[in-house]
Amino acid sequence: MLKFGKIGLFSLLSIFVLGACGAGNDGNNDVNEDGDTNEGDVTTEQIGSEDAEVELVFWEFGNTGYDVLIEEYVEENPHVTINLQNSDMNDLHDNLFTSISAGSGAPDISMVEEAQIGRYLNAQESFINLYDHGADDVEGEFLDWVWRGGQSGDGDFQFGLPTDIGPTVMFYRTDVFEEAGFDSSPEDVSELVATWDDFRDVAEKISEDTGKLMTDSGELVYNARRDQATQQYFNTDGELIVDEHDQIRTAFDYTADLLNDELVGDIPLWTPEWFSGMAGGEYATMLAPAWMQGVIKDNEPEEGVWSITTLPEGAGNWGGSYLTVPAETEHAEEAYAFIEWLTAPEQQLKAFLGYGLFPSAPAVYEMPEFLEYEDEYFGGIATAQVFSEAAQAVEPVFKGRHYYPVDDEFKQAIDDVSGGVDPDEAWEEALDRIERILAR
Repeated sequence: MLKFGKIGLFSLLSIFVLGACGAGNDGNNDVNEDGDTNEGDVTTEQIGSEDAEVELVFWEFGNTGYDVLIEEYVEENPHVTINLQNSDMNDLHDNLFTSISAGSGAPDISMVEEAQIGRYLNAQESFINLYDHGADDVEGEFLDWVWRGGQSGDGDFQFGLPTDIGPTVMFYRTDVFEEAGFDSSPEDVSELVATWDDFRDVAEKISEDTGKLMTDSGELVYNARRDQATQQYFNTDGELIVDEHDQIRTAFDYTADLLNDELVGDIPLWTPEWFSGMAGGEYATMLAPAWMQGVIKDNEPEEGVWSITTLPEGAGNWGGSYLTVPAETEHAEEAYAFIEWLTAPEQQLKAFLGYGLFPSAPAVYEMPEFLEYEDEYFGGIATAQVFSEAAQAVEPVFKGRHYYPVDDEFKQAIDDVSGGVDPDEAWEEALDRIERILAR
């Protein structure tokens, strides 16, 4: 069987979220020495007995390591064989949408990325309601905000069981903080930057004493403050509510002020400038999720330069997935039994230790192997505990199917401010674009 290369715990996570996981080739179909097939950009792996009574087709993306866990499952359940198909994240979601729209071609199980699940909220008839198969029995095993992210606005329809998540923290450069005269231990920095007012004060000091930026760009500052809002873009009826509370406008104005005062940069994520700035110490912090650890390690090999502490005033989440069961399946009972097993705390611990998928089941956070996990790169601190504290501080919020198109417009508004547009003008223009999107 095809095994993905073990290229480091959190490097795998970075690849996972970026969707750069397709094990595709040049378009030709291959069969490797283990009998696995590559069909274009899809890698297919049959796991289980040829004599099994039930075959489950499972679509996944990223380097999850689920092939290893599936081998364990089919050994315990020899009546099931699983056809694991791995593809690019965007391709998977497009193919799933096309399949359920056509009423043909969907798998028995499909992974759906957290940011994409809203895309399917109006297609309940195309999925199995997991509450009909016992999901209420395991609901309490997951973080509440994660569970709610995988269900309809009224909470009656559960689309998916949560797999991993991406709790956000503040990565920071110890050398830049020390150059500005600050103590650089995680405890000291957490106390120093306890509030968003503190964040600005420290940004001013770092700018004055070192000439460096507090962080790379306005986008991640906005994300961090947005994720701490108890209300964001929509209510559970799908109605836009940004004019009914001030939390999003406050996040936007805070970010705009930092940009206008040149305390944060205008360095787009994933660009060469962003990577080189990470390695060269051009910015002091990065407000980012657990899976960013691999990206940092890849760009700054020296241990002890970067460390991790909590975000000011709370936490957020970026990334994660759900396992859904499309309604076309003829094996809903077996499909649900498998995903319930795969997302149980015991398997989530294995996925974390083996492939760095951060658990959505808080029971894992109390397990000895998790508590003892330390990372010498980040000064030997118990990084898993830092991220678990962040995971448990995330505010639950309903997103809805238009969440990301709306979010994109506010990100565009922040880019416009970076380019010199007046914040009030950028905000109003974003609202106009959003109204047009919602009117389609």
